[in-house]
Amino acid sequence: MAQLYSLPGRLLMRGLFLLLGLLAGLTAVVAAPKSKNSAYLFVYFTGNDIKQEAIRFALSPDGYHYTALNGNRPVISSASISETGGVRDPHILRGHDGKTFYMVATDMVSAKGWSSNRGMVLLRSTDLVHWKSSAINFQKRYAGQDNLKRVWAPQTIYDAKAGKYMVYFSLQYGSEPDKIYYAYANKEFTDLEGEPQQLFFSPTNGSCIDGDIVAKGGKYYLFFKTEGQGNGIKVAVSDRLTGDYVLRDKYVQQTTDPVEGAGTFKLHNSDDYILMYDVYTKGKYQFTRTRDMEHFTVVDNEVRMNFHPRHGTVLPISGREAARLAAQWLNPADVLGMAQNRAIRQQNTLVDSAAGKVAYLLKPGTNRQAFDPQLTAFGLDEKPRGPQDFTRGPVVYTLGPAGRQRPFSVSATETHNPALKGYYADPAILYSQKTGKFYLYPTSDGFTGWSGTYFKAFSSPDLVNWQDEGVILDLPKQVTWSQKSAWAPCILEQKTGAGFRYAYYFCAGAKIGVSLSDQPTGPFKDSGQPLLDKLPEGVKGGQQIDPAVFQDPQTGKNYLYWGNGYMAGAELNDDLVSLKPGTTRVLTPDATFREGAHVFFRNGTYYFMWSENDTRDPDYRVRYGTASSPLGPITVPAHNLVISKDEAAGIYGTGHNSTIQVPGRDEWYLVYHRFTYPQGIGMGKAAGFHREVCLDKLEFNPDGSIKPVQPTHAGIEPVKLPQAN
Repeated sequence: MAQLYSLPGRLLMRGLFLLLGLLAGLTAVVAAPKSKNSAYLFVYFTGNDIKQEAIRFALSPDGYHYTALNGNRPVISSASISETGGVRDPHILRGHDGKTFYMVATDMVSAKGWSSNRGMVLLRSTDLVHWKSSAINFQKRYAGQDNLKRVWAPQTIYDAKAGKYMVYFSLQYGSEPDKIYYAYANKEFTDLEGEPQQLFFSPTNGSCIDGDIVAKGGKYYLFFKTEGQGNGIKVAVSDRLTGDYVLRDKYVQQTTDPVEGAGTFKLHNSDDYILMYDVYTKGKYQFTRTRDMEHFTVVDNEVRMNFHPRHGTVLPISGREAARLAAQWLNPADVLGMAQNRAIRQQNTLVDSAAGKVAYLLKPGTNRQAFDPQLTAFGLDEKPRGPQDFTRGPVVYTLGPAGRQRPFSVSATETHNPALKGYYADPAILYSQKTGKFYLYPTSDGFTGWSGTYFKAFSSPDLVNWQDEGVILDLPKQVTWSQKSAWAPCILEQKTGAGFRYAYYFCAGAKIGVSLSDQPTGPFKDSGQPLLDKLPEGVKGGQQIDPAVFQDPQTGKNYLYWGNGYMAGAELNDDLVSLKPGTTRVLTPDATFREGAHVFFRNGTYYFMWSENDTRDPDYRVRYGTASSPLGPITVPAHNLVISKDEAAGIYGTGHNSTIQVPGRDEWYLVYHRFTYPQGIGMGKAAGFHREVCLDKLEFNPDGSIKPVQPTHAGIEPVKLPQAN
């Protein structure tokens, strides 16, 4: 032991420790090498119109936030590279030499039929800007292909063993299911060599399309879409690239909506991958994150794009490559429009490229004296940089490639509308005596055709700062009698001897149901059957939707109102889940009534509000009438418009409201939805399911009539509640 601590022994031990440290460091470097890449290129198409069936590019600094290049217009003309005049499903690959890029796409115009195409397009580039292409028609290229119906979604991977690029794709022959095949490209990447070989087909004998292969840890993971017997994304795994794939017979998508076009890419300086897929019925992508290719976590809340892609792929690229693409195609206005500062209400940024103006709407409490929009310019010249003082007025930014910079006047204003981040509509509001907080209960919006299936709640101490309380009712999981069309909820707080109970009324499948809880944020338990699923007696048309619940402060009785195309009301039984027989009344006030009834009481008068026109109409608006009892009859004033569009402010579709009184004061606010600003007015009918919740002051004249409400972006100031004794 003495020899161990002699000088030579100490030197030996020190050397061993140094060697072990170096080895550990080398191991760490090997395990997580620092990537030379610092950006991402998204290659995609946008839809089923021939003008949308073309290759488009977008850039991202982090794999989550994407800015379209060339104003979301094609970067390559489909007519110049394809036989059909359209291309879809583009896939891009960096060559094994690190400097050549390969792209493949389906040669197809969908308007000619889903089984109309017979080939693909191959493209090659050394700079991502200039591309050489060739089109391959399988029926012309190969003999015996008369029974071929379609060639879909090609992709490319380098086969190191063969020293060639393997192109894989799905083929369908006759009435057989689609199967995934492969062939090698020639050296010039202008043609395929040899006959296509079968790579994979499902053991369930279902169709397999949209293959995407990831090489990781000595294994190959083949993601693909199933069709026919179930519809979703599965994965098969093999130790070799060209065969022996074993199916993991479970779906990996993290949504119940139909999906296709799986694509994977590795994040920079991370062991994690993104699996993304096209949720094509919703017009959006879902992003999930994984490390083991088996467990996937949804990261949609981190993803933002200024475009709506269809089936595409993402390629990690270097900063220099991103700068080259930006200099060629990036619009400086889009850089400003995609500013990353989380204080910006990002879906509400107004960009007027032609006028050189950008307006940021900021969240409450943002420091405008030292505000940095946090721009990602991808190498474009950018001045000024860092925090700027926006309290003195707009700040002038200059952006663009060297010698081609443009000035933009940029303003930043704190606003309190919309009240909630994201798309929500049909807001009902509650002040809870139990918690001393306000709660919003909206329709979850942003789904094509109002196809949402869940409800959320939000809480606030002051009507301005709102906290997401999460999903409080999920139709597929909690409601047995309908799992679709989750619309227009409302809620009642009822004091009981034991505390409080909450009755949550909602629409599902054009029927009205009710769920109960002892907390304003649930969990809620459904009653097990619809409360309303038939038209009232004497009503010939309309829908049983848009419930509104009201507790009469004079009698303590509870009432429910509902209807689209008519307004009806009835007294609720004490159980809150059934109507008192014989109390139903048809209350339709006049021909302006469309939907969205709401009732409140003030100074001896019952106020009835409703929405006029279709929710997709820019002129969707609110009117009112009054009554001396909760079941009418309703008197309609000559001037009864409560709120309507403000074209000068870009505010449209103001309707389906509720109201809230501040406890202890004659202070009232109107809660309503509007088209999303500023994009909504340009979205056509889709604006009717891309809506935002807002609050503005509700005021009365001395005679009790309602003053017209001015819709604003500013919204209201935080409300201070009376102090409890």
